Amino acid sequence: MRRLISSGSKFEDEIGYSRAVVDGDHVFVSGTTGYDYATMTIAEDVVAQADQAFRNIAAALAQAGCTLDDVVRVLFIVPRREDWQPCWPVVKRYFGKAKPASTLIHAGLQTDAMRIEIEVTARIPSKGN
Repeated sequence: MRRLISSGSKFEDEIGYSRAVVDGDHVFVSGTTGYDYATMTIAEDVVAQADQAFRNIAAALAQAGCTLDDVVRVLFIVPRREDWQPCWPVVKRYFGKAKPASTLIHAGLQTDAMRIEIEVTARIPSKGN
C-alpha cells in the first residue's frame, strides 16, 4: 500500500511532491534541507542546517512508523566541500546506530542559503522485532 507524508512545507504543494512516500515496508524521504517548516526560516550555519534536516527527516519517519535507526540508505548533497567535515559529528549523532549505506555528492542546491540536503530510505520494522 502506498501512503504520502507531508511536512506541511509550502514547497511540497507548490512543486508537487511529498516529504516521504511509504510503499510497503519501505519509506522514501525526499531530499530534506535545514528549513524549519514551522517558521519557514533556515539557519546560516551548515551544522545547524544539518541538525534541522535530521529533525525534519525524523518527523517524516515517525509518521511512517519508523525512526532514524531504520534508515538503510542516505544521500548527502553539499554544495561546498569545506562544509562536509563540520557536519560529521551531527551525522554520527543521528546515524551512529543505524550506520546506513551512504553517498556524498557536491552539487548546487535550490538556493544559496541551503548548505546541505539529505535524502534517506528506511524500512519499517516488522512488528515482531
